[in-house]
Amino acid sequence: MRIFISTITLLLLALTGFSQQYYLFVGTYTKGPGAEGSKGIYVYTFDAATGETKPVSTMATTNPSYLAVAPGGKFVYAVGETDGAEPGSVSAFSFDKSTGKLTFIDKQQSAGADPCYVTVDATRKWAMVANYSGGNFSALPIAGDGSLQPAAQTFQHTGSGAVKDRQEKAHVHSTILSPDEKYLIVCDLGTDKLSLLRFNPGSARQPLTPAADSVVAVQPGTGPRHSAFHPTKPFVYVIGELSGTVDAFHFSGGKLTPIQHISSLPNGFKGDIGSADIHVSPNGKFLYASNRGDANSIVIYAIDQNTGKLTVKGFQSTMGKWPRNFIIDPTGHWLLAANQAGKNVVLFKIDQQTGLLKATGKQLEIPAPVCLKMTPVN
Repeated sequence: MRIFISTITLLLLALTGFSQQYYLFVGTYTKGPGAEGSKGIYVYTFDAATGETKPVSTMATTNPSYLAVAPGGKFVYAVGETDGAEPGSVSAFSFDKSTGKLTFIDKQQSAGADPCYVTVDATRKWAMVANYSGGNFSALPIAGDGSLQPAAQTFQHTGSGAVKDRQEKAHVHSTILSPDEKYLIVCDLGTDKLSLLRFNPGSARQPLTPAADSVVAVQPGTGPRHSAFHPTKPFVYVIGELSGTVDAFHFSGGKLTPIQHISSLPNGFKGDIGSADIHVSPNGKFLYASNRGDANSIVIYAIDQNTGKLTVKGFQSTMGKWPRNFIIDPTGHWLLAANQAGKNVVLFKIDQQTGLLKATGKQLEIPAPVCLKMTPVN
């Protein structure tokens, strides 16, 4: 019996260790300030037991500023920003988990200028792309071999906002599916609006349909950029790039009801504001958001599990400049921040009780890192 128990214990430990091995993808800018020497997409292994990373491969592609790893990890999709030129693009890559190498499949137009976000649904049939300068978003069909087809749907936004130099027109910044993938939430930085659409992956040509009362306005000058759904509760959080604030909403039946409007910066902050990314911890207890500008920090909030309201727990320097994107690993023990102007990706340990971050001293040196994604090694 003792031998049997020991064998089972060792097997469980082995399986646990096995499940803590991930591939880390880093998307970068390959053109512009600080991008000199960038190769495009960088692939590493990440050990969630130790926080150790090891380089595996690179893939040359132009300005892959946002990535999406399809469920299963066999395909990766990357936007290609074009600095305002028409058209932008989305590239498809196959990914060999045995070697950690990407192989280019094909590329399609994104139906607008400067695509900045891409999402792939669980059925791996659709890629939803946000075009920042184009002020629109599109749904591109995905074939069985991972290749992309021309856009089947494109939704054009119009209008402007209160901040004239940044909100002179629509600027769609993200396309994010709800956890059950019944809805898509679209943040428009230029018009201070959130749009909700019903998502039906089984539709051959029109997977997206605007929901009833689908457009929600936030406070003027907010500049909604990214959203984050709570993994188990009916709460949604939106980061405002221009205001340095987070809006909390109750989400039910495709409708958003405001809960709270709270700063992502310390009291009395007077510097330049440029908030960027937002994520809920896997256990649903904490919310994190990145601040660029003069702050260069991650704000940590505790989430009230009954009301969805946020309480500031603290702020953590990202140990670099311009933290555009960050990721929390699937185990919820690590946060990696990509500092675009700092040319580094910095690893932090997450305190499971307080949610606070502790610098580990570990970092990757990469030109202009702006997007981080993970998928299990097996």
